[in-house]
Amino acid sequence: MSVDPGGSGDGALPRNAPPGGAGHPLDPPDGAAVGGSATDGPVPGDPNRAPAVRDMFARIAPGYDRANQFMSMGIDRAWRRIAIRTLRENAKGDILDLCAGTMDFTAALAPGARSVVALDFCAPMLEAGMAKIPAGANVRTVCADARALPLPDASFDAIVIGFGIRNVPEPERALAEARRVLRPGGVMVVVDFFRPTTLAQKFFAGTYNRVVLPIVGGLVTGDASAYRYLAGSMAAWYDRAGFEAACRTAGFTTVAGRELFPPVASLVDARVGA
Repeated sequence: MSVDPGGSGDGALPRNAPPGGAGHPLDPPDGAAVGGSATDGPVPGDPNRAPAVRDMFARIAPGYDRANQFMSMGIDRAWRRIAIRTLRENAKGDILDLCAGTMDFTAALAPGARSVVALDFCAPMLEAGMAKIPAGANVRTVCADARALPLPDASFDAIVIGFGIRNVPEPERALAEARRVLRPGGVMVVVDFFRPTTLAQKFFAGTYNRVVLPIVGGLVTGDASAYRYLAGSMAAWYDRAGFEAACRTAGFTTVAGRELFPPVASLVDARVGA
């Protein structure tokens, strides 16, 4: 299995997996302002930050999983299990792991799914996760932009997004694309850190984001600035109610969210009518 740059691929598609297409570069037009660079880092909330975010993830990709193991103490695996249970029967169909990163969701879903496409805009992150994929799994990787998916309409029964859409400028476009590639009766499950609104969320998020993330992430990956950006990105992001409203605007007919434990992450379940 190799990373498909923009969906061009290097072999036959797995059964029922959607074909890829031309890549969609994330760089802004010539002359446009760029939200950070490989040297000064991305700016949370900057609409032109995508190239800098991609460079940042490329830098931390080799140590990304090791840092997560230290920082989450395995709690993120429990959150993913809850998300997969939320997919119900759709977990057995064709699945898109959107903003897949190092493919933790892909690895967990592959044994029971008909096919999984892992899509991310940072090829080194996908490459760092390849060792997790079981031999013979019906998995395809695609390096592309979540705002312009090189995938056909109505290609998937389910979409999972784990801690990734927060890093996409114009997330409304990414949600509209997710809705486009879902089949009737499809479901999208998002697990992420949303902007805290309750006292408990603010306490946990403040402690974790401002202290744990930069210190532990910096020690493990050697790039504390990347983890300061990730902490800042949560403050510049939707709260959960706002994200649920954005899902409805994108065309999802049934949207529900809930807090996970500990109260730093939440799950949003967005469905399409049959």
